[in-house]
Amino acid sequence: MKYMVLLLLAIGFTSCENPITIREGLPHDNNWSERHVQINIPDSLLLKGSTYLPIYSEIYQRNQNFTFDLTATVSIRNISIEDTIYIFKADYYNTHGELIHEYLDKPVFVMPMETIEIVVDEDDKKGGTGGNFVFDWASKKNSLIPFFEAVMISTTGQQGLSFTTKGIRRK
Repeated sequence: MKYMVLLLLAIGFTSCENPITIREGLPHDNNWSERHVQINIPDSLLLKGSTYLPIYSEIYQRNQNFTFDLTATVSIRNISIEDTIYIFKADYYNTHGELIHEYLDKPVFVMPMETIEIVVDEDDKKGGTGGNFVFDWASKKNSLIPFFEAVMISTTGQQGLSFTTKGIRRK
């Protein structure tokens, strides 16, 4: 009986896995300079637009004096199977509308069916409860426009929270 209990304990301890995957060896930030592009397509052949995306660095809990910190993953998705899209601006604003960070200084490309991401770390509270991104982009006319989405997540103790937001085209 004693050996059976020890065997069960050993199996129990060895079968537990850490659900968090650490991505070693991969860059956590986009290397924007490797994505810089000189666009050689005439403006008359491009559809240009701007998209607004809300994100949350933190949300209120219990009342306005307590907040819950979140990690936000901003996805810039090219949903076209054939055409590259171009991102000219990826600006991050806080709750008060103040510019926090300009991610791009030159246009970058996103290949067909590719997704590039911006991660706002859980301990980065600069965006506040009403952070915003504004993206300016271009695609070939009659092509699909980019899709912008954010996933906010946090786990503390035994509490987990996640939700998404979707971009809204401004023009």
